[in-house]
Amino acid sequence: MSLLYAPVPAHFNSAVVSCDCLAHVYGNAADHPDRARQYPSDMTDAEWAAVRPLLPNPAWLEGRGGQPEGYCHRQMLDAIRYLVSGGIAWRSMAVDFPAWDRVYAFFRRWLHTGLITEFHDRLRGRVREHEGHEAEPTAGIIDAQSVKGAALVPAASRGYDGGKQINGRKRHIITDCLGLLLVVAVTAANVGDREAAVPLLTRLRNLHRDICLVWADGGYTGPLVDWCVKKLAFTLEVVKRTDDMEGFVVLPRRWVVERTLSWLMHSRRLCRDYETLTATSEAMILFSMITRMSRRLARPRADGRR
Repeated sequence: MSLLYAPVPAHFNSAVVSCDCLAHVYGNAADHPDRARQYPSDMTDAEWAAVRPLLPNPAWLEGRGGQPEGYCHRQMLDAIRYLVSGGIAWRSMAVDFPAWDRVYAFFRRWLHTGLITEFHDRLRGRVREHEGHEAEPTAGIIDAQSVKGAALVPAASRGYDGGKQINGRKRHIITDCLGLLLVVAVTAANVGDREAAVPLLTRLRNLHRDICLVWADGGYTGPLVDWCVKKLAFTLEVVKRTDDMEGFVVLPRRWVVERTLSWLMHSRRLCRDYETLTATSEAMILFSMITRMSRRLARPRADGRR
């Protein structure tokens, strides 16, 4: 894990600095023009103040190679949020953002070095503390969602979900009791829920050692329940519909993860899977949740505190 984002130093690289990101403070971002906030997906000043201390330090600032970045970190994050929210192609990036290939290079660098996951997890812990919970969860909810795959999705990573009658990919997620994402995996749509749950639950145990209970729907019944107790040392509790239920019924606990899946569909980039690689699909899901959590963190609490 890299260090937390450095505090603002006393001396800047340029006489007039409009942003306190590290690319402006230590890098060469001052050589490029600033932009005014004008899209709904752009971060507000309150959001930037909340997320800035949670951003990871770039490699060049820690002496691990690379050149000082020439583009504002806030502009880069706003550009990715714009892409995920609007569902546009990389080459269709708005002209007031940095060039699309620079934004894409920033995204790929964060993806390959694990910084997207690191940033997301730090933000999740801060949101949990903001809501009055411990940073680490003790319970989760698992579910899956099938979405259609675009023509660019290769045949090797897509499949047909006979139950939902969808040709594409399937998103397997586990959330905490607030609906915040704990782990995510994207597979072909023909991969069964129980089959994908084994590596997903194993990752959950490795990443969150305090987990003692996971709720699931009827698709996760069978040997998986006993396997979780014996191999992972936590309980997998299946929440089923009863025979007397008719129509739509809100089921205990399960509604939390279903709400999270509906949150993801608010991002137009996620209404269909457009990514060639499943790792990129998972990163887009994380950025959708990063946007939601940063807005949630910037929102004043009911008691008036931030």
